[in-house]
Amino acid sequence: MRSVPTTSLDLTAAEFVADPYPFFAEERARHEVAWHEASGMYLTFSHATVSTVQRTRTLGRLWKDKEPTDYLEPFNLLHRNQMMENEPPEHTRLRRPVASAFARGHVERLRPRVRELAHQLLDEVAGQDFDLIEAYAEPLPVLVIAELLGVPASYAHSLRDWSQAIVRMYEPAPSQPVVDAAVAAATDFAGLVRELLTERRARPADDLMSDLAVTELSEDEQVAAVVLLLNAGHEASVNVFGNGAVGMLRRGLRPGADVALTVEEMLRFDSALQLFERTATEPVTVGDVLVEPGQKIAALLGAANRDPAVFDRPDELDVDRDPNPHLAFGVGVHFCLGAPLARMELVESVGALFDRYPGLTLAGEPESRGTFVLRGFRRVPVTAQGG
Repeated sequence: MRSVPTTSLDLTAAEFVADPYPFFAEERARHEVAWHEASGMYLTFSHATVSTVQRTRTLGRLWKDKEPTDYLEPFNLLHRNQMMENEPPEHTRLRRPVASAFARGHVERLRPRVRELAHQLLDEVAGQDFDLIEAYAEPLPVLVIAELLGVPASYAHSLRDWSQAIVRMYEPAPSQPVVDAAVAAATDFAGLVRELLTERRARPADDLMSDLAVTELSEDEQVAAVVLLLNAGHEASVNVFGNGAVGMLRRGLRPGADVALTVEEMLRFDSALQLFERTATEPVTVGDVLVEPGQKIAALLGAANRDPAVFDRPDELDVDRDPNPHLAFGVGVHFCLGAPLARMELVESVGALFDRYPGLTLAGEPESRGTFVLRGFRRVPVTAQGG
């Protein structure tokens, strides 16, 4: 019987978190899939195996409440009832009304508003050095997703704080302060959403929350859907923007003539979401490894997006790269529902920034968030020239 490849990769090591890509390359050269004892799951390192994990229906998202369950119920409630943590037919039931609401034209009607917000934010920092994350990358998508759903802009800072507290729970071995902050954020976040849903049932508006408030979903499911949309609707955009901007500025690059191609390369080059976990419901072969029912396997998206078997010069940031079959938004039933919104926001905001400040440069070393699963920067100081 063939032995299973293993890896001792430390997903929490500072050197790895700072730059996981050389480690991925070393692992990929040895094996496409390997058992990782520390996390109790298989890790996948190639584009082919990550794609298999994402596409295989017998590798599912199977939510298990975090323990202690009583204390963590506010956090568990938001995840137990959301589409991303369920498989068909439950996933289909939870996703359909949200997808239907998105399909009503809400996203495209926001394009002029995204442009307006981008220019307003850039006006506020005209002639100044500023933090690209705090002043631009962060507020824009938070305000956009809040407007799409119908959350008052006055809650923008709270939404960002709550989201960051919740998503830190996705990192390996969260500390007790991280757990406590996530429970508090989940409690406050759900409380606000319940109030807003009650208002929308009484007084509907032209927003996505009004659409969701009258669906067949239970109130807990509606709350979970809104929180998921608010979190996913800006977390990826903030981090893709920050990671991609830092990648370009460090290399003296600017967006290409087709900004949409540059955005796709930003998504590929330094993936905002690095790890997405699945559980086998039946025996399934991934690469050369047989994954047994109940065993977990993780798609390492950043590793897939640097695979030299698929991407020429994978460690170079090519603003005109085409084709670009990255896996940043996933594939299959869990393909990111908000991908069209994220792409639109990024094209508009990246284009506006470099049109206004073609001489933009780093004014200091960017400060990492220090997280792996959701990779991004806390602070990116820049010097704005022009504008």
